[in-house]
Amino acid sequence: MREHGEAVEADLRQHYGVRLRDLYLRDAQGHRLMTWRELRCYLRQLPSDARTRVASGDEDSIWGLQEHLTAVVIDELRSANWQRANEGAKKSEQTPRPKPFPRPGVGSSKKAASDRSSPQRQEARQRALRRAAERKQALASGEIR
Repeated sequence: MREHGEAVEADLRQHYGVRLRDLYLRDAQGHRLMTWRELRCYLRQLPSDARTRVASGDEDSIWGLQEHLTAVVIDELRSANWQRANEGAKKSEQTPRPKPFPRPGVGSSKKAASDRSSPQRQEARQRALRRAAERKQALASGEIR
């Protein structure tokens, strides 16, 4: 709130018609005008172009449906052009396949490969293998049917 309070206030006002100060104000019956839960819901459901999302650097949500569809069109055009350019060429003589248009929040294949060998992933795999071995042993001994 300290860093992006103004953006939050503007988004609450624009999108929901409430103010941040409503957290602290009460109506005639003594009920809060807005609860912390409501604030959390409002902030989580802000549209992708909201000031708060942009100010906080939330790259994943900056792109809306239109931007993602445009990226798909670009990828398809690149693939079609690549296919036409390499038509009839031997595999060894073909140019490399075009890379996908960069999208926010989508890492490269190198990053994905390194995630597969991360210590957390290896540890989870070892636990799964241990559980499978224990289950196999229990089945063999008749503990489990």
